[in-house]
Amino acid sequence: MKNLFFKGHGLGNDYIALNPTTLSFKLTPRTIRKLCDRNWGIGSDGILAMSPSKKADFGLRIYNPDGSEAEKSGNGLRIFGCYLYHTRQTRKKHFTVETKGGLVSIDLEMNGDGYVGGATVDMGKAVFQPIALPCTLRVPELIQQPVKAAEQSLRFTGVSVGNPHCVVYKKRDERWTRQDLLEIGPELENHTIFPKRTNVQLAVPTGPKSISILIWERGAGETQASGSSACAAACAGVRLGLVKSPVRVKAPGGTLDITVDSQYNITMKGPVMEVARGEISHAFVHSL
Repeated sequence: MKNLFFKGHGLGNDYIALNPTTLSFKLTPRTIRKLCDRNWGIGSDGILAMSPSKKADFGLRIYNPDGSEAEKSGNGLRIFGCYLYHTRQTRKKHFTVETKGGLVSIDLEMNGDGYVGGATVDMGKAVFQPIALPCTLRVPELIQQPVKAAEQSLRFTGVSVGNPHCVVYKKRDERWTRQDLLEIGPELENHTIFPKRTNVQLAVPTGPKSISILIWERGAGETQASGSSACAAACAGVRLGLVKSPVRVKAPGGTLDITVDSQYNITMKGPVMEVARGEISHAFVHSL
């Protein structure tokens, strides 16, 4: 049995994609951590594992590098679409994928060389009362909620786009630093008001239809980009009246275009690239 893998990235947010049925070992939290380790394994921000689905063309389970499971990943979905097409598991350029965070549709975009260069993903509908929040905080009119982290009094907008997000905005003439992210991110991710932990975005509006974000992902830490984070931050910005759709979201790794309609249905458009394909060595498999 060949232990084949595919690696791709979306704006520097990289994932390993594979089919668990072709592996000679099981995907457990321990083996996932070893595969994602950048010094002792292949290295990635997570694992995209194909799974069966009765509701969609394909099923997908998404694992964080700490071995925990995520409900949805925007960049991961673009990479998964690239994986499916480049490994000839589909010749379609439009198909559906079932995730734990809901059903999505993917439209692949080809570059001039015949490779997948980008994708548009229907990410579903944003909800401003994410399941990660305890019932005492589920107040419909409370768009921004108070929280303390890193000895700062902050106000966040809780958004679920199939997975939970905590968006903290600063004013247009202010800015967040990487040091802010490293201090605030882990505290908010593991804050007691988020019993299932949460993804964190530190956001600033930069124009009437643009924002910039720094990202701390649940189970992964600081990342260069995140599709679901871009969607959550864009939806929060629209809800707060800070920006209008379509929103261009700039992260350290690059830019995604997010469209938010009047019902907060989300469409995400962005680049994707295949990095490598290969076989996990027998020696590494034995070490697992």
